[in-house]
Amino acid sequence: MIEVRNLRKSFKDLVAVEDVSFFARDGEITGLIGPNGAGKTTTMRILYNIMRPDSGQAMIDGFDAVTQPQEVQRRIGVLPDNRGLYPRLTACEHIRYYGRLHGMEKNALEASIDEMIETLGMGEEADRRTKGFSKGQTLKVALARALVHKPHNVMLDEPTNGLDVDSSRAVRNMVHAIRDEGRCVLFSSHIMSEVQNLCDRIIVMGHGSVVAEGTADELASMTGQADLEEIFVAIAKEESEMRKKNQLDALKEEIDAE
Repeated sequence: MIEVRNLRKSFKDLVAVEDVSFFARDGEITGLIGPNGAGKTTTMRILYNIMRPDSGQAMIDGFDAVTQPQEVQRRIGVLPDNRGLYPRLTACEHIRYYGRLHGMEKNALEASIDEMIETLGMGEEADRRTKGFSKGQTLKVALARALVHKPHNVMLDEPTNGLDVDSSRAVRNMVHAIRDEGRCVLFSSHIMSEVQNLCDRIIVMGHGSVVAEGTADELASMTGQADLEEIFVAIAKEESEMRKKNQLDALKEEIDAE
C-alpha cells in the first residue's frame, strides 16, 4: 500500500506540493490526474525517493521513503517521467541489470525477461542497443525494467505515452493483471478515457493540492458529468473559482486592516 500524509515540497518561492494526503490500496489501481504543474510528478518522485519532502510522509507498505529508503526500494517498481536509458546497452541488458540490482536469481530473472519481451512485443529490439530507439521502444524497455522483479507496489507515469494501439492494450492488460494479483498500482496519465476505464479510484490534483478523490462514479455524482474529461474540467473550474475567491477575501482583509 502507498500512503501520503500531509506532504509539502517547495522550490524556493514555488510551492509544488501543499498538504497532500491520499491512499493507494492493495488490489486497486489508483489514478493520479491533474493539469501540468499540479504536483503529480513531484509527489511521485518523493514516493520513490528521488526528492525529499519539506514536511509530511511518503510511506510504502508502512516504510518511510525518507528514513527507510532501502526497504522502500525493495517494494516498488517505477516508470518515471524521464525514461533514462543507457544507449550502449541492449534492451535485454537493461532489464537484466535492474533485475540483478533487485537480487533476482538467474533462472527467475531470465524467465521474467522472456515474459516482459513477449508481453510488450519487444522481440525485434530485444538484443539491439537502445541508442536510436523510438519513443515507444524506449518506453517499453523502461516499463519492462520497472516490472521485471514483480514489485508489490507499482508507480507508472504516463505508461502508454508513445505506444501503438496493440502495445497500449498490452500495457493495460498487464496493469489489470498486477491489480488482480492483489498488488498496488499508482497510475498517472493525461489520457482521461484510459484513467476512467482502468482506475478503481481517482485522485485529482490542482495547484499542488488534492482537490477531489473517489471512484469515477463518485466524481460523476459530485460534478453532474459522466465523462471523466468533463468531470476533470468541472473540478478544475470549481477549484480555480474557489482559489480566486480566497485570494479576493484575503485581499479584502488586508484592505480592511489598513
